[in-house]
Amino acid sequence: MAEIARPTHPLTTDEAWAFTAARASATTFFFDFDGVLSPVTDDPDASQPVPAVLGVLERLATVVSRVAIVSARPVSFLRSRFETLGGVDLYGLYGLEVWHDGRVVTEPAALEFVPTMDALAAQARAELPAEILVEYKRLSVALHYRTAPSLGSTVERWGHEQAERLGLRIQGGRMVMELKPPVDQDKGMVITEGVRNAGCAWYFGDDMSDIKAFDALRAREAVDPAFFGMAVAVANPETGAEVSSAADLTLESPDAVAAFLADGLRRF
Repeated sequence: MAEIARPTHPLTTDEAWAFTAARASATTFFFDFDGVLSPVTDDPDASQPVPAVLGVLERLATVVSRVAIVSARPVSFLRSRFETLGGVDLYGLYGLEVWHDGRVVTEPAALEFVPTMDALAAQARAELPAEILVEYKRLSVALHYRTAPSLGSTVERWGHEQAERLGLRIQGGRMVMELKPPVDQDKGMVITEGVRNAGCAWYFGDDMSDIKAFDALRAREAVDPAFFGMAVAVANPETGAEVSSAADLTLESPDAVAAFLADGLRRF
């Protein structure tokens, strides 16, 4: 079988799938959760993968080297949504937690901030308007203003004050502001490490934090002429333009992601 040359960007979907299928044993697929595998919901606890996702990820994991979900959610949440899937790695809290081979590993430098985050969540519930949903994630606190967009500036101001007071970092997102430990860990770093021994990798994302993952694919391509990275954005009315402009391809919804993967699997 003739060697397929690495596609150049921009490229066609057929080219991307053909290259990937030819290197399935050296390929990793990475997915964000919210907005990619699940619709974004007003109540984060209500988020569920779209119906077709579990089956398509299970099939994908049997034909490529690795499938992983890289999310701002804790590993405990991701496990509750994907407990029936085998062979799928879970990166929670931007990689501060990792579920692999039946065990979770937490970044030691972040553990000392658990009491800080617990106290911060309580303070946020007491001081911010009741319309703000405070999501405590053990190693971070997310402040959601999706149901009250007019309060976004209030959340931003309060969050920046607390981050400066406590020495925390801020991660912006779709109608959410997240405060997290000052530990060097983000989705770009997860992908940089995750593709170190890969010949091909795809990343599906919808938010600003996912652009760092796209950049990690580009960086690997720049130093390894044999490596191919495919950045896929999922459309949304909030951060969609910025994310799409950094991607190779844009899909319309989590349902479209599942359908796109199902179609791609027929190429293997």
